[in-house]
Amino acid sequence: MLYNNLSVNESGHLTIGGLDATELAATYGTPLYVLDEDVVRSNCRTYVGAMHEHFGSDAAPLYASKALCFKGIYPVAESEGMCVDVVSPGEIYTALAAGFPAEKMFFHGTNKTDEDIEFGVANGIGYFVVDNMNELEVLDRVAGEHGIIQPVLLRLTVGLDPHTLEAINTGRVDSQFGVPIDTGQADGFVRAALACSNIRVEGFHSHVGSQIFESESFCRQVEILAEYAAKIKAETGFEAGIFNIGGGFGVRYTEKDPLSDIPERIREVSEHLKATCARLGLNVPRIFMEPGRSIVADAGVTLYTTGGTKEVKGYRNYVTVDGGMTDNPRYALYKSEYTVLNASRMNEPADYECTIAGRCCESGDRIAEYIGIARPERGDTIAVLTTGAYNYAMASNYNRVPRPAMVMISGGEARLVVRRESFEDMMKNEL
Repeated sequence: MLYNNLSVNESGHLTIGGLDATELAATYGTPLYVLDEDVVRSNCRTYVGAMHEHFGSDAAPLYASKALCFKGIYPVAESEGMCVDVVSPGEIYTALAAGFPAEKMFFHGTNKTDEDIEFGVANGIGYFVVDNMNELEVLDRVAGEHGIIQPVLLRLTVGLDPHTLEAINTGRVDSQFGVPIDTGQADGFVRAALACSNIRVEGFHSHVGSQIFESESFCRQVEILAEYAAKIKAETGFEAGIFNIGGGFGVRYTEKDPLSDIPERIREVSEHLKATCARLGLNVPRIFMEPGRSIVADAGVTLYTTGGTKEVKGYRNYVTVDGGMTDNPRYALYKSEYTVLNASRMNEPADYECTIAGRCCESGDRIAEYIGIARPERGDTIAVLTTGAYNYAMASNYNRVPRPAMVMISGGEARLVVRRESFEDMMKNEL
């Protein structure tokens, strides 16, 4: 089994955290997002423990809200010692509504509007991660109007290509995120920030991409940041006290994906950073990371009900389900691979080659293609693994399909944390 919280019971059904997937589907309906809270907590503890051990007790992982944002995730993150990053007023509002402290939030975004900046400052956001000169100017003004000195990190582009998926590669010079070091533009950005009256520059942020399984990209990233920090210190006297090195490590969507030893990768990055700082005569900065996918992805399973099979002779077999691109657009966007199981027939051979197709009037509405599962019958429960990240967060009402419910499970019990959207919910803003 791909993850150790998954098993098969005496009825031949998939279990998630000890609970029968087919019973969850029957109780709460489908499509259904299932999130194993115990796995989320374990993943948080892995990052917190490893970062404290190797980077020091003032280091911290920030849960990346964009991966999965709903009220119930924030009490878990806070109780496990995480800060959070947020990329919109909506994420800020949700975190605040859940009781998460604003001072432990880092506000990202490549195009923060004037209203966004005002919202963040008014709500006491701990750090703005400033993306560009325009934002810097507005933030300085708004902070002054509120009579505060706003702590910030400056987002820099370090010019790395970690060979990850094109759509989630953010480290190259040619990126809409941050200000590049290689072109010399970062120098003016940093100097302008240091000259602001209502902003306190605490350090630098960079992000090289997602789904990275090795430490080499992060090691090179911290080396570039440290070398640039040494240059800025020599020229201005300012020494960066914080490096935020962005996203976490990769997760397994299928058996062919590697296992990632996160504590060991963090140790490797830490040793490289410390050696680099010693070489450059810098103090070792406080380190933040921003795992999102690697906190929630493997904790999530999406359950569907099979409508039936359609066999196109000489071509392929289709299995249709009652969800699809409206609750998981990642295959349509990226051709993302998933592990798919017939949760109702786990003891039967997975030898029925098929394409899992959704319910939308769209030829690209698919979850997986040319995979093997136990041959399903109408009404069987289909489970798609590793859907905790970027599924609920990216869900839509295309074809006027309501968004699914979500349950969290812990200690062998399930509780509803997001109710199923109704037709009335979809129309409530229409006049």
